[in-house]
Amino acid sequence: MSPGTATPGEMATRYVPGEVESDIRGLWEAREIGRAGQRPDAETYTIMIPPPNVTGVLHMGHALNGTLQDIVARHRRLSGYDVLWLPGTDHAGIATQAVVEKKLYAEEQLTREDLGREAFLARVWEWKEEHGDRILEQFARLGSSCDWTRTAFTFSPELSHAVRVAFVRLWEQGLIYRGARLVNWDCVLQTAISDDEIEHKAVKGHLWHLRYPVKDEPGRFVTVATTRPETMLGDTGVAVHPDDSRYTDLVGRTLLLPLVDREIPVIADESVDASFGSGAVKVTPGHDPNDYERGARHKLPILNILEQDGTLAEVVGPTYAGMPREKARKQVVADLDALGLLEKTEEHERNVPLSDRSKSPIEPIVSEQWFVKMQPLAGPALEAVESGALKFQPERWTKVYRDWLENVRDWCISRQLWWGHRIPVWYDADGEMVASVEDLHVGDPHPKSGKPIVRQDDDVLDTWASSWLWPMATLGWPARTEDLARYYPTQFLSTASEIIYLWVARMVMAGYAFMDDRDGDERNPFDTCYIHATVLDAQGRRMSKSAGNGIDPIDMIDQYGADAVRYSLVMLTKEGQDTKLAPEKFEMGRNFVNKLWNASRFVLSKAGRLPALEPLLAAGEVTETEDRWILSRLAATTVAVNDCFTQYRFNDAGNLLYRFVWNDVCDWYVEAVKERLEGADRDPVAAAVLGRVLTDMLALLHPLIPFVTEAVWQRVREAADFELPEVLALAPWPDAAGLARDEPVEAALESAQTVVASVRKLRQQSNIAERKPARVTVAAPDAGARTALEAGAEIIRRLGFIESLTTGTDPERPTGAAADVAEGLEILLDLEGLVDRAAQKEDLSRSLTKVDKQLAGIDGKLSNAAFVAKAPPEVVERERARRGELVDEKTRLEGLIAALGGHA
Repeated sequence: MSPGTATPGEMATRYVPGEVESDIRGLWEAREIGRAGQRPDAETYTIMIPPPNVTGVLHMGHALNGTLQDIVARHRRLSGYDVLWLPGTDHAGIATQAVVEKKLYAEEQLTREDLGREAFLARVWEWKEEHGDRILEQFARLGSSCDWTRTAFTFSPELSHAVRVAFVRLWEQGLIYRGARLVNWDCVLQTAISDDEIEHKAVKGHLWHLRYPVKDEPGRFVTVATTRPETMLGDTGVAVHPDDSRYTDLVGRTLLLPLVDREIPVIADESVDASFGSGAVKVTPGHDPNDYERGARHKLPILNILEQDGTLAEVVGPTYAGMPREKARKQVVADLDALGLLEKTEEHERNVPLSDRSKSPIEPIVSEQWFVKMQPLAGPALEAVESGALKFQPERWTKVYRDWLENVRDWCISRQLWWGHRIPVWYDADGEMVASVEDLHVGDPHPKSGKPIVRQDDDVLDTWASSWLWPMATLGWPARTEDLARYYPTQFLSTASEIIYLWVARMVMAGYAFMDDRDGDERNPFDTCYIHATVLDAQGRRMSKSAGNGIDPIDMIDQYGADAVRYSLVMLTKEGQDTKLAPEKFEMGRNFVNKLWNASRFVLSKAGRLPALEPLLAAGEVTETEDRWILSRLAATTVAVNDCFTQYRFNDAGNLLYRFVWNDVCDWYVEAVKERLEGADRDPVAAAVLGRVLTDMLALLHPLIPFVTEAVWQRVREAADFELPEVLALAPWPDAAGLARDEPVEAALESAQTVVASVRKLRQQSNIAERKPARVTVAAPDAGARTALEAGAEIIRRLGFIESLTTGTDPERPTGAAADVAEGLEILLDLEGLVDRAAQKEDLSRSLTKVDKQLAGIDGKLSNAAFVAKAPPEVVERERARRGELVDEKTRLEGLIAALGGHA
């Protein structure tokens, strides 16, 4: 008997997620629903979770992505596959170290340097063991059916070994080198960081226009504009466009760099925008990515004017050396102004790159770092998409992937941190380097020189240098394990667009580079890369901790339930489209879950025992129109939903199931069979059909809303006279066995639905009670429509509470009837004897007057140019939308008054 159930099949009057979800999770854990390998003869299907940072907490992006992956995993599991959905976390070098350093200083006033490397790393491991699994527990609350027994960690001994093997292989192939390159530098954490660890913030500042004297031409200057005047101390050139006639005579000439009296050349470079500012730009190769490229093209020297802590280096001279960059900026401006070389200062807003950990401005600096040569690795990764071995969905993301690979730059893989995979390179006293998978020790002979080893490289690897091995290292690579043989390559990866090149492309590279015992595309790590939508706030802004506009998924689960969160996210995110989200949007999911619960409760309370349908179908006893119709709709929905899930069209699947559950089952079929379930003589055919529809419907919905469907399934098992699997999560996917499309009966019901819906609308408009017997006439010029109407006439009478139904090609129309046109049919509701025409006309006239008054008020606002110009755009749009609604209401009221024989 299922948790919380006292009587077989009994269901609580309300679905309370908090009282159900923990019990259902316990049931799943006991049955190990996510454990791979339980179907050794089945085809495999593998999904690798994008490992969240151990420092992380679940955000809406995680919640959406976790939901989509779980939908795929559950659908494939129900479809009979041996599913491996492997979870895990990323050690997140810079993020984790920053958290522990902050905690250490706040609680003990100690720095990592105070502790030393080994002691500090011990503290990080302590923190990881205490807090590192928090986000995975939050994924579990969402309903994620991962194989938790295989939970991986990018800094585990197994993955650390894989990282070293990969490093040494690339080293031996000549693809890893150490050199000076321009990198993103965090002056607070004093490490290079990757592009994905940067956030941009709009900051109001200034644009300073500086005058550089032309050598040997007193009184002539070249003006350059900059937002960072302190970097002029590192200028080694000024660039102009080769076609800019203003500077033709200056190209090749020399300028005198103020304050440091350095001579710098004027160069011609096509990258310069001649229309911006003066058309001349300062070139600082050591501190700007564009200038770095320009400097390389023209062989300009590189000056690094910043120390690792962001203070100015000695190379700038004693006046500015040692100054913090902000102070130096003010001093440089003041000194230039005193020399008459500050032409003007303008207000200017720019996007400042900030470290997402320290929140300090990022400085591009040239630094000695470790790099991977990417060009040789890019070719096979490009071929993967060209051949179709790797498919992006939506397909447009293929271009992002391809563009990055076609223009790939060498990858800076070193970080100046302590927490992470330490670079496995050792040195002798002469600096001779050797890479090794196994640890080498100080004092041991150097494998190449024979001299004593004196140290290991201090840097650690970029986090991505471990996560790019994720699809294979988590399965045992570099060992040739049974898991690697069975579950690699994987079939499905769902991730965010911003890490297509940071992670996705690199995993493909790694697969082709390291899975060298596989042939061709068997090296490719995944068949489909699904790029999910970005979840924005209600104003269309990206959610972020710093903006304070995030919505906590756990709060939403506590308030609405996990299924409501999952279903709402799927329904709100159409394939490839970003979505705006507000907390109240989750009410949609909650309402749907409640609808399913209430419909299931009705079936189990009214139908009693649920007989098997198959014998009744075989005996030809399923003859009622509504029964044949719902079974036909079930057959169609089963095929369509399976196609959607198979093709990763999650939103389409959600919409199909919404219409089937809410419209077909609840609004129509349940209403149609209610009378057949009343009293002691319940119709066993209706009960059997309901039983089949309910069980198949639960299975179809299970990938989307697993908790409530599993909870109802347990109640259905107790009420069914046929055998059902113990847990829905491991049940077979509905195959529509014994069912077939019945298009004539579907046409009959569609006609019936059209007529009944119109009658209900006309009743509402005319203030006639829903169940008051009425006379209805339907004109159907089309012969097929008339046939369908005749087949559905009995249901029309019953559900529309119609005492007289007249149909025909051109039947006589009752005088003064309320009329509606829908789907090619003209539906007329005879009002004679049903309404007090005078009283109703008076009510409608009062309503029309009220609408006219509201319209006049809105028109007054919208005709006011000041209101339209100054009001927030969303307010103006809301007023325009409201005006449209009022115009429609005015038209409707005027039509009703006219139908009653009056004038609007």
